[in-house]
Amino acid sequence: MKRFSPKHTGTLALALSLLGTTAMFSQAAEVKDATVAFLMPDQASTRYEQHDYPGFAAEMKKLCASCKVIYQNASADATRQQQQFNSVISQGAKVIVLDPVDSTAAASLVKMAQSQGIKVIAYDRPVPDAKVDFYVSFDNEAIGKAISESLIKHLKAANVTAKEGEGVLEINGSPTDAAAGLIKKGIHAGLDKSGYPILAEYDTPDWAPPKAQQWASGQVTRFGKKILGVVAANDGTGGGAIAAFKAAGVDPVPPVTGNDATIAALQLVIAGDQYNTISKPSEIVAAAAAQAAVKFLSGETPKAETTLFNAPSKLFVPAVVTQENLKAEIIDKKIQTADQLCTGRYAAGCKKLGITQ
Repeated sequence: MKRFSPKHTGTLALALSLLGTTAMFSQAAEVKDATVAFLMPDQASTRYEQHDYPGFAAEMKKLCASCKVIYQNASADATRQQQQFNSVISQGAKVIVLDPVDSTAAASLVKMAQSQGIKVIAYDRPVPDAKVDFYVSFDNEAIGKAISESLIKHLKAANVTAKEGEGVLEINGSPTDAAAGLIKKGIHAGLDKSGYPILAEYDTPDWAPPKAQQWASGQVTRFGKKILGVVAANDGTGGGAIAAFKAAGVDPVPPVTGNDATIAALQLVIAGDQYNTISKPSEIVAAAAAQAAVKFLSGETPKAETTLFNAPSKLFVPAVVTQENLKAEIIDKKIQTADQLCTGRYAAGCKKLGITQ
């Protein structure tokens, strides 16, 4: 897998997006009245409705105004996603962009579509057991490595060393999500030889924050002050861990990681309750998926930068966000506004960080 330095990741992602717009698409006028499906996995994260689908729909409208986009969300139900997959085929979809609920079960869907001449673009989560026509995502393994290394660097800078019996918790994503497996692999790579043992780890079914919170609550009871930090695979699971510490009366909360830069997580970073998150504007990947779809519709092959699970792939590397660079990465780049983040109890933190006056 191609590697990039996290230092320049935010700029790199945006630059790649701009380059991709030019390089991946040049035949808009040749594609008309085609149907494309955009099938997302769940609603546990708000990103799909707020960022991914709007970004995909906007780029499709730009590249093919007469094309029809069918959007469906499976609500973490693999059976429902299979029904939605069959439905969009019956509605004449020529390209299906699929973010699978169950990466293993999705293999049969991919093969069925391809047998009918339909192109399948894996989105965000790969389909390891089937060779999809294209894969577009942020580099999930790099994300896991970046958030764990960021946490370790923070602990060392604070002179927090792991004494006997001390270490970190690891909260992974869904065991049926291949992307979660890549993030998990990256987290382990970041923690290996760090000097901070993994006290316990958990694969969170459906990425559900309540399940992450329930597990973390048990670990707080089990390990108490021996927990030096938590590497959580996304903002939802990280938020669940933070809620567990607060419910147990732990103050201050040990540093907790995240991923997705949701508004709620960014506010927790501002407040000092969450240490980091990952800024990965989903619109970038969504636009790249739309560009690939239109390439396929025009009879061309999207340009791949690497190969993952035997599929030609385009991977973006996002930025790690902490209090130190939140203003530069989120506010200055207009990913979110101060009005959205600096509400209520977060107003004081925004002033402290220079986000507001």
